[in-house]
This record gives sequence, structure tokens and C-alpha cells, in this order.
Amino acid sequence: DGKIYDAYVIYPKNHINEANFVEYFVYQVMPDILENKCGYKLCIYGRDIYPGEDKISEIEKRMQKSRRLIILLTQQLINCKEPAYDQHIALYNALIQNDTKVILLEMETIGTYGTLQESLKFIIEQQGTIKWKEQHSVHPQSPNSKFWKQVRYHMPPTLKSS
Repeated sequence: DGKIYDAYVIYPKNHINEANFVEYFVYQVMPDILENKCGYKLCIYGRDIYPGEDKISEIEKRMQKSRRLIILLTQQLINCKEPAYDQHIALYNALIQNDTKVILLEMETIGTYGTLQESLKFIIEQQGTIKWKEQHSVHPQSPNSKFWKQVRYHMPPTLKSS
């Protein structure tokens, strides 16, 4: 299908208090479980898109080469008045072009979705979120936990190399 990545990961990048956990989750836990144990290939900003590259065009290219978009929902991402560029592009691709499936990971209890942008609310109404129950735990879960099984259910099938 011409895609390089199984998923492009979108997470809040201006760091406040939960940033340590979110960064740990994005750079350590997700690659360990999804790449090392399950065989997926993720595109993570800061790891796969480098400073100095044309950020905007690289984000768009990487999203187009991804089969899924994973958005980590945190209070910070929800309360942000100006959504990040990658979030804008992801939601545009998912809703307007309807060519990329979005997986929403609720990293902390959000409560009401009242302050969410309409496009995110729409996706949540359509498919819901996958809730991370063990937030702030230092030890990553087993790939066979309920959370990771739900994530893998929404991921594309892995291509087994012979």
C-alpha cells in the first residue's frame, strides 16, 4: 500500500507536569510494546522527524505514509487553545479525506469532553477512546494486557516476514 509506518503518534509536546510520563510512554513504553514485542513500526516526532528538517512538510509526509494515527489525549492536549499542527493535519486526514483511521488513547481521566474541538468530539462519539488505566506506573504493561490488546485490535495487521 506504499505505507512505511503502521502508526503516526500525536502527543502534547509543550511539557508541563504529566509530560514526564507522556514522554516516557511515547519514547519508551509504546516502542517497547508495539515495535519490539508486536512488530509494528511507529513514527514519533522527535525520534523519526529531526530538528532542522522542514517540520511541516515532514509531518504531512510521515502521516501520509502511516496506516493509522494514534492521538494521546491528555488534559494538556484538550485544554490547549491552539492545537498542534500535526493534530490539525491528522484530524483533517481522518475526517475530510477519510483515508486514515484514528486511535484515541485516553492517558488520564478527561471527564467531560465539553472543551474538546468538534472534530475530536466527533471521532470519540463514533468510536470511543482506549483508556490507559495504569497511568503514572513506571513499569510498562504486558502486550497481552487489555489496554494493549485494544490498541492492537485497532492497528493494521502486521506483515510477518518469512
